[in-house]
This record gives sequence, structure tokens and C-alpha cells, in this order.
Amino acid sequence: MSKHIGIVACSAEGAALCYRTICVEGAELFGRHNHPEVSLHNHSLHEYMLFVEKDDWNGVAELMLSSARKLKAAGADFLICPDNTIHQALPLMSAISPLPWLHIAEEVAKIAEQDGFQKLALLGTKYLMEGPVYPPHLAERHIEFQIPNLEERIKINNVIFDELVNGEFLDESRGYFQKVIQRLKLERCDAVVLGCTEIPLLIQQDDSPLPTLDSTRLLARAALRYAL
Repeated sequence: MSKHIGIVACSAEGAALCYRTICVEGAELFGRHNHPEVSLHNHSLHEYMLFVEKDDWNGVAELMLSSARKLKAAGADFLICPDNTIHQALPLMSAISPLPWLHIAEEVAKIAEQDGFQKLALLGTKYLMEGPVYPPHLAERHIEFQIPNLEERIKINNVIFDELVNGEFLDESRGYFQKVIQRLKLERCDAVVLGCTEIPLLIQQDDSPLPTLDSTRLLARAALRYAL
């Protein structure tokens, strides 16, 4: 029997993409129309942002822990969180979590190393780009990274919170992300981390001047392998 996957959701679009990937791609490992049992719990993005905007990561951790306990009660065997930003709170509660977690940055870093990438462009919310989620996992593998400049970070963050989390994927915003990725390519980045779980809904591989590391789907695939 496969392990029961628990999804600790934050923003709806990213969580839905992760869930959909598990269900659709599960057939490759488990057989036609088959995938592991999946449960999802979601405190609202509004609740999370009340803490994130105050830099209160203990508050974020409490919400994640609340979801973890509910998913444990629902029968989950392990947890994933298809939201890069709130992984900043994971170390604050992992020791008392009722279930083990897969870490999204760890899974992305594994694939980056496997594919031989040496310097990554990192896109996401301002909290993610400027925060501690990815650096240690990349450093362990001697992978460099670069984030967009301040003006670009502000614009990217606004697109994420004003458009992407609301299911709006505009050509104008896609063009802006392409320009940023192209600039980072000129600064010797050899791949780009789509480090907000909604960005893959805006930027596909064919849209990107660099190879993409789709954090949402990479986490989903890691969960399938772990469940198997």
C-alpha cells in the first residue's frame, strides 16, 4: 500500500496545481487512473498573510501545525506544503509536527544538482526571494543563486499577490517575467527556480529564456515517489 499524502495548503492556485499533478502524474507510477490517497487542509491565505506581513513566522508555524494535526487525524502519513514562502516557518515547528515533511527547496535543489545547474535565478514573493528558504539547500550542493533587483522584486511580488493567487494570468505579466529571466540569463544564471507555486501557471518552459525548475510539480513528484 502507498503512503497517504497530506497537503498543507496556503494559496489556492498553487495547492490546486500540486494536487492535480499528484492525481494526473500518479498514473505513471501507480497505474491508469491511480494515485495515492490525498488529503488537503487549507487555512485561508488571508490568515497566513496577517502573520507574514508582520514578520510573525511563529504565527505562520501555528497555522501550519494546525493543518498538520488535522491531516494526521485524517490519516495522512507525511506532509507537503505547496507554498515556498511559508516554508520559512517550517523549522519553527517541525520538531513537534505530528508527521514528517518533504521540503520544497530541498526537492528543487536535488533536481538542480542532478541536472548540473551551477547558478540559479530565484523568482518568488519578496519574502521568498529575500528570505532563508532556499540558500542553505543550494549552498549544500555548491549551487549559486541570484535574485532580481529591488524594482523587479517589487513588481514580481505585486503580480503574485494581485494577479496569480487570484487566478489571473496576464500576457503583460508573462512578458515582464520573461524580461527578468532574460536579464538574469545574461548574468550567467543557467536555470530559473519558479519559487512561487503559482508562477508555473504563468510561465511554462516554452515561455522561459532559461530551463525552469517548477517547484510545484517537483514537490508533487517527490511526494509520489515518497508515497510509493
